[in-house]
Amino acid sequence: MDDEMLQQWYEHTSALVSALIEDGSNEEVHHTIEHHFSCQQFEQLEKAAVAAFKMGLEVEEPEEAECEDGSKVFAFDIITEQPLDENILKDETKSMFELAKQYKVDYDGWGTYFEE
Repeated sequence: MDDEMLQQWYEHTSALVSALIEDGSNEEVHHTIEHHFSCQQFEQLEKAAVAAFKMGLEVEEPEEAECEDGSKVFAFDIITEQPLDENILKDETKSMFELAKQYKVDYDGWGTYFEE
């Protein structure tokens, strides 16, 4: 199951990189990458955030969020700066997926912004 989920995140990465390039996002500059994590138990999420911080990653403050169905979850982002390179982003995605798995939180993928 984990391999299947990771493969889905790889496909997401490929599609997102392709869409950004197709839309004209500048491949020559670093993009701000936001990796999203969530969990219904704050303490569990906090453990993952602290571990990421200790690894030297830039971790946003955990906060409460509301899902589309009205339920509440806690969430935080890990921020990196990366070139729009599919292989680099797949490697980073794998690291983030493994961090989430280790701390039993959900990895909700990544996003970025269009860069001119």
